[in-house]
Amino acid sequence: MRDRPIGPEDGGDRPAEIAPSAVRRRPATPVRRGPADPVKSLLHHHRDLCERAVSPLEIAAGLEAHGLTDRTAARYRHRDVFALAEELYARTPAGPSPASPPPPGPDTEARAGWTLLALLPGAACLATAGLLRVTEGALGGGARAAVTLTGALLAYLALRLCLGRGPLRAPEGAGRAGMYACWLLSFAVYGEGLIAQVVSGGPDGPWEADPAPLLGLTAAIAPAAWCAHLFTVRAHRKLTGSRALEEFGAGVRPLLLAAVALFLCALLPLLSLAGLGLGSPGLPAAAAALGVLFFLARLLAAHGLPEPGTLALAAACAVEAAAPALVLAGRLPGLEPLARPVHALVAAGGPGAVPALACGAAALGLLVHASAALSRASAHSRA
Repeated sequence: MRDRPIGPEDGGDRPAEIAPSAVRRRPATPVRRGPADPVKSLLHHHRDLCERAVSPLEIAAGLEAHGLTDRTAARYRHRDVFALAEELYARTPAGPSPASPPPPGPDTEARAGWTLLALLPGAACLATAGLLRVTEGALGGGARAAVTLTGALLAYLALRLCLGRGPLRAPEGAGRAGMYACWLLSFAVYGEGLIAQVVSGGPDGPWEADPAPLLGLTAAIAPAAWCAHLFTVRAHRKLTGSRALEEFGAGVRPLLLAAVALFLCALLPLLSLAGLGLGSPGLPAAAAALGVLFFLARLLAAHGLPEPGTLALAAACAVEAAAPALVLAGRLPGLEPLARPVHALVAAGGPGAVPALACGAAALGLLVHASAALSRASAHSRA
């Protein structure tokens, strides 16, 4: 019987298996090849984003920032953006990637550092107010003005320090709202006295200052930093645990409302204590609205969205500036109707109703915008 060649089917040597052509960064989902593969073109279009990303979450956030939604992901044969981002991440070859900041987590030393810095502006204002109270009647007008200016400078420098670190730190180029913030703080101190004099027929001379709102707002910077920190950490946990953009957005909106409510609960007692200590008791509605406006504007800026906050601050400044201007313009013949809304507002709620309305309306509009903007994954990918 003639021997036939021994082949692989008879148990001979089998050819070695072909080694994988590339090592993926993580187990890949089934890869679709060929001209009908829709993910291939998407990978080519967003190659820079995929090569820089250190996790699928960053790719998902980048895709969302480019307008892709869970509904759009169905065109690429995936149930949501997160699943699509995972396949893009798996298909992208591993390579050197830029250093990425660690996700928000427990860091006792860092928290202690930015908490201490957040306490400095309030401490500077409190020390200045205490020194002025102790030396009342002993120092002349020039010396008291020098003490006030020195305290204001120290508070400003401390504020710059605390806004440069921690949860309230904003990216470069996000500090263009400083001029509007200075106007609003100045109006919080002098605005009610100005409105009262203008409405009563003045101004008749220097109007009284009320430093209590400034003291309460600077003391509330530390609670604001902690509320922003808690929101950022909780939102990042929601992002890592979500499987769809709608699910993430629905979970972040209550977190934002809770952070604002928690900050308001800390702000109101501080404003009341500052008013009692400086002899100006009463409901600090205007200062509370201003504090919430500042908090929302800075929270948005810290997440890379400074423009809405700047616009809201500018709108509040415009309303506050328009109120005395309308009253003065109403004294001209034929222009009396211009002053009637301001007179009615002051008659109903006092001089403080003007800044309360201006800052409250701006804060409410900014809250509505923030509930939509901060519910996007792209706002938290590197926050």
